Amino acid sequence: MDKTEFKPFVPADSDLKELTFKAVFLGVLMAVVLGAANAYLGMKAGLTVAATFPAAVVAIAALRGFKGTILEENIARTTASVGEALVAGAIFTIPAFVISGVWDELHYWESTLIMLIGGTLGVLFVTILRRSLVEEADLPFPESVAAAEIVKAGQGGQTGAGAVFMSMGLATLWELFKNSNGIQLISDYTRDYYILAKSKIDMLGTKMDFGGGFLAESPAASPALTGVGFIVGLRVSAVLFAGAVLGWLVLVPLGIFMNPSLANLVNGTHSWIDVAEQVWLKQIRPFAVGTMIIAAFYTLYKLKDSLFAGIGKAVGDIRAKKTKERDISRLEIDLDFKKIGITILVIAIPLYYLYEYFSRSIGGALILTLVMVILGFLFAAVAGYLVGLVGSSNNPISGLTLSSLLIAAILLVLIGVTGNHGVMAVLGVAGVVCTSAGIAGDMTQDLKVGHILGGTPWKMEIAEIIGVIAAATILVFPMMAMDQVYHIGSPELPAPQAGLMALMAKGIVGGQMSWPLVIAGMIFAIGLIMINSPSPMLIAVGMYLPFHSTAAIFMGGVIRWILEVILKKRGATKEERTKAENKGVLISSGLIAGEALTAVILAFIVLGERLSGIKHLFHGQQVSALKNFAITKLGVENPSAIAGMLVFVALLYLLVSMPLKASKK
Repeated sequence: MDKTEFKPFVPADSDLKELTFKAVFLGVLMAVVLGAANAYLGMKAGLTVAATFPAAVVAIAALRGFKGTILEENIARTTASVGEALVAGAIFTIPAFVISGVWDELHYWESTLIMLIGGTLGVLFVTILRRSLVEEADLPFPESVAAAEIVKAGQGGQTGAGAVFMSMGLATLWELFKNSNGIQLISDYTRDYYILAKSKIDMLGTKMDFGGGFLAESPAASPALTGVGFIVGLRVSAVLFAGAVLGWLVLVPLGIFMNPSLANLVNGTHSWIDVAEQVWLKQIRPFAVGTMIIAAFYTLYKLKDSLFAGIGKAVGDIRAKKTKERDISRLEIDLDFKKIGITILVIAIPLYYLYEYFSRSIGGALILTLVMVILGFLFAAVAGYLVGLVGSSNNPISGLTLSSLLIAAILLVLIGVTGNHGVMAVLGVAGVVCTSAGIAGDMTQDLKVGHILGGTPWKMEIAEIIGVIAAATILVFPMMAMDQVYHIGSPELPAPQAGLMALMAKGIVGGQMSWPLVIAGMIFAIGLIMINSPSPMLIAVGMYLPFHSTAAIFMGGVIRWILEVILKKRGATKEERTKAENKGVLISSGLIAGEALTAVILAFIVLGERLSGIKHLFHGQQVSALKNFAITKLGVENPSAIAGMLVFVALLYLLVSMPLKASKK
């Protein structure tokens, strides 16, 4: 059957303004803001969300007053989404330098170089792959199509910006009253430990005392995490929460029960809650890492056909490009491939020196540079292909990164590069590959939106490079501030993927792997695969994250399910369902941005206080008086538990009632 001829929203012969200063400037500004928000979200929850939707809405609203064209809006959105994509790759790897102990704190120049080199290579690789990935009719590009529809609707006066900024404001206020560096009348969650009666079990003729209990913990009162759950839906959030239930309500009690001597740690200083948290941190997390390792390779194995198909199409497209001689439409013009090849070779030079600085080995640096360029291109093809199938929010770049880390680690061990320098070199490879794959996936999605709208590819590619440069030079600062205030690797900022990378690098290169626990986790992952369990990787991440975080994400998935059930009972049309879901996604995006940006701003305020010695607003006497007043009037010692649960009532209204109203408009 012949395929229907594709017609973009803006015709090829159009001369609308596109790559302008105002469009790029707005895009860079949004890239920094949305990137900082996702840096916090990613290190807190282990997930990031695509910035394409809120960026599209803000671009439409902001450029309308400047008579911006739809193609300028497309450029602004394209540039903006770079921040989220770049930081998604960065927070999965760069914090691993701190968690592994090879850095005492985040280093600006090294981190910036990793992001800058990886991000630029990602843009260049996808430019080569664009035609084979973006113009393939059999790839649905779900998020690209949705983003394009939002932009089209904006041409008729419907922006959705009000929903984004309204939810941002509410989440900002909530975070001010919740954050420990703000006013903090509300705590994030509550927890308690319930001790069970001791049991005597006959082991080899000897009576053994065993005791244990269960840690009860509420969902985090977090609009951002709930918004994440709404966006990913019930299926993903339920699988993630299943991992938390398994880790916290099965393995942690089992670990305590099987170690009776842990009761000796409970004294005036330490409680059963402290013991449970240590069991999770020191035993369950390494177990989860083992599960992640097998799950990552299993994911890649399932994608092997997509991998080879994407690479084959890319190579074929390059050959076709060389033999094609005719006037082509602006819709088919990319950056010059020869110049791209030369640029990749030029970028390999600072990449080599970065790896030589890390590894202190000329041979090791040469091998790592070659490995990175080859793997970077291969994984860019995979990331782009996956985004075409499932969208960039579900792009498993951590699995791709883990593969490159293992390859680099094994090669370094073989040539004798070990210790801290070997760990840094391996993490350097992982960082560049991860940022490259993150940008590759996001850019493929952006180029598809542009393809639907009628954007010029080479102009979008230029905008992406500008966005990478701006984001790479700025986004390290909020990451450094959050590390100083919230501490990377702590329960407040666990950075799960970075923890996995750190453990793998130190385990293989540094010889410090907790192999018994890791191997047990690997065997567990094999069991999950054998029973065809949904997403072993998500289950492992659920075990690795704090219980209150995954519970809050699950609450968001339940709210999304409630909305879908109501729409189904009302017999909503496909168009009405789409309107409702888009409204919910926009509100969720605002909730995520509001809470995350407030946490980042408060981190900068506290850091400024430490450097200057001046107490900031939230540490004044007025705040203490406000807290005392609230406690006195409510008549309870901890009003935060009551107020914290009320947020889910408000979120239920925001994410169900408002989308239902939007579906009828």
